Amino acid sequence: MANALEQLAAALRARGSEIGKLEVVAGFDGFVDEMISVVEERASLEEYRRVETIARFAELIAGAAGRSSLREIVLTSVDPGGCAVNFGDGIASLGVRLDVFATLGHPRHPAFDAFATKCRSCTSWGASVGRTLALEFADGKYMLSATSQLAELDEALMDRVLADGRFLEACKGAGLIAITNWTLYPHMTRCWRRMQRDVFARLEHRPWFFFDLVDPRSRSKTDIRDMLNAMRDFEKHGRVILGGNLNEANAVADVLGIAHADEQPEPVSRQAHAIREKLGISQVVTHCVKIAALADDRGTACVSGPFCAQPKKSVGAGDRFNAGFCVGQLLGLPSEQRVLLGTAASGYFVRNARSANATELADFVAAWAKGQAD
Repeated sequence: MANALEQLAAALRARGSEIGKLEVVAGFDGFVDEMISVVEERASLEEYRRVETIARFAELIAGAAGRSSLREIVLTSVDPGGCAVNFGDGIASLGVRLDVFATLGHPRHPAFDAFATKCRSCTSWGASVGRTLALEFADGKYMLSATSQLAELDEALMDRVLADGRFLEACKGAGLIAITNWTLYPHMTRCWRRMQRDVFARLEHRPWFFFDLVDPRSRSKTDIRDMLNAMRDFEKHGRVILGGNLNEANAVADVLGIAHADEQPEPVSRQAHAIREKLGISQVVTHCVKIAALADDRGTACVSGPFCAQPKKSVGAGDRFNAGFCVGQLLGLPSEQRVLLGTAASGYFVRNARSANATELADFVAAWAKGQAD
């Protein structure tokens, strides 16, 4: 794999000017994320030891059954969030021209102001934002989201926001259109259908459509089937990539009658291939904690990522994977290099708690090739 990483680093350095000419549209979710550590034990006003694992947190909750209990939390930051925003931050930091259309609030919530400066354009749809309490642990994250207000994004709102033509004009120039967070927006399938009819059917080119559903297990199988049928129809207007983590891939596999996969190269690759074949879409990419796999018309590719045992930040890591992967897609990189670029973008993010620019990412890939990623 070292040779592939060296080639990838060289490609990023040689083609940096091309990245600045790429155009991407991203939508439609915007969340304000409150990042939280759960306190295991406090030593002083300034010092505490956090709950390190999700399993330990589960023990604490289970131990409170049948009686009241309290656990201190520490709010570590208030961040702009949502898959479209996190993905967009990763894309824009690499230098891509980005147009965002998302539920950022009206007026736009101040949490998104710094992000908006990275975008070519940043348009808020609707009055409300989502809210997420993101509990971070060394082995993952547990997110609690308030979403009832997101029902505002419906067909009536689509009629209003599409009327000014800005979304259509942005899509006309985009090589890739990222469509994120179906799960938490109850009317999103109908909104997709409206966009297919009123926007995407009017495009004269065939862009890539990248989908990140967010874990759909809280939705009914009927809803998920309807959504998958709508997603399949985007192939009439472009080429569809379904991305997601292993939980999300297994949830889709459930509905399609495909076997679950555990985090091993062969099962994850085989499942991605089966989902692609069953849906009839162009690509499926699944990112896990330590590996990532892609299924496309050339077969499958699976790589190991630069695993980080002690991430500075984990929320949004998957979105940075998607950003790196999509830049690789737009540059036409080989399958293995596209997946490696996704894992590198995610790996840089969890180590630095921010997105990489193109130079930083090339340097990180080169260091990774030498076994020096950490």
